[in-house]
Order: sequence, then C-alpha cells, then structure tokens
Amino acid sequence: MTGSPAAQHQLDLVPDALLAGRAADGDTAAFEALARRHGPLMRATARRLTGSLADADDVVQETLVQAWKQLDTLRDPAAVKGWLMRIVGSRSIDHLRKRRNHVDLDDMENQRDDTPRTMTHDPENNAVNGSRVKALKAALAALPEEQRRCWVLKEFNDQSYEEIALTLNISLDSVRGRLARARITLARTMEEWR
Repeated sequence: MTGSPAAQHQLDLVPDALLAGRAADGDTAAFEALARRHGPLMRATARRLTGSLADADDVVQETLVQAWKQLDTLRDPAAVKGWLMRIVGSRSIDHLRKRRNHVDLDDMENQRDDTPRTMTHDPENNAVNGSRVKALKAALAALPEEQRRCWVLKEFNDQSYEEIALTLNISLDSVRGRLARARITLARTMEEWR
C-alpha cells in the first residue's frame, strides 16, 4: 500500500470515474482504492461462480492484474465496477473450464445461511437433507453452463438481472431467457423434493 492511512481514506471517498481515470494514468494508490472498494464483491462473485475460496482469490488476483494492464481500454471510467465484474465472470469461467468441476453447493449453502447450523440427531432427516443437496447439485450440473452461471449469480449472489447481464456481458433478454429455462428444468428435476 502506498501513502498514509489518511490519504487512503480520502481516496476511498473519491468517485469511481475519477479513480479509474487516475489509475489509467498510472496512479497505483487510485487503483488500490478501486480494489479495496470492489474487492469484496469481486471475491464473493468469484467464490460463488467457482465454488472455492482459493479459486476466488486467484480469480480476483488475475482480474486485478488484467484490469491494471487494460485500464486504458475502459471507455467509460464511471462503469469500472461493471467492467471489473465482467472480468471476474470471465476469469471464473476460465477457472471452471480448467477444473471441469461444478459449483460446490454444500459450501455455498453454508455461506448463504446466516443462522448457525445445528445437527439434528435424526439420521433419517440428515439423510433426506443430504440427498436433497445431492439432487440439486446433480440438477445444476446437468444444466447448460450459461444457464447455470445465470442461476448461480441470481440465486446465490443475489444479483439483479442487469448486474448479471453486465457480469456475463450478455443482453438482459438473454439473462431472462436463461434463468427461465434453468428454473423450469430445475423445477421439473426437483419435483420429488417439494
């Protein structure tokens, strides 16, 4: 980190557009302020897309390196958040392709749940819940990749349709269509668990 904590705090108050412009001119402190501001959302998005904290950290690092190198290509500095999220989405997808694994729903379910988990001493209930999670994993794994990505961003990352469109660099109509098809398929597949 560069500069004093007071100077860093002042940069944290500067609008994205100004920070992005300064960073594009080589101001590392401005870029660090952008990374501090958007890093948590970038990490959460990468975590939910890759299903792994370690992969999420790698994705964020790769995203920041790519963003630093390509800041001069950003046409609208005010849109830096959406631009960073698109890079995170692309890098996450690249990681998934490399691993050819699917999202770990157990971890996401635990992270999403704000209440402490209490293990019941009811083996039948535990078995049913475990089977339900396995069935959902299998149903998600069977979805086409583009539908699965939209569904994960909506259901686990609570992103709006507009944010999903920006993250995946697709149209709003494509987001709506993919989510609708994913929901129909998942509803049919999970019918027996209702």
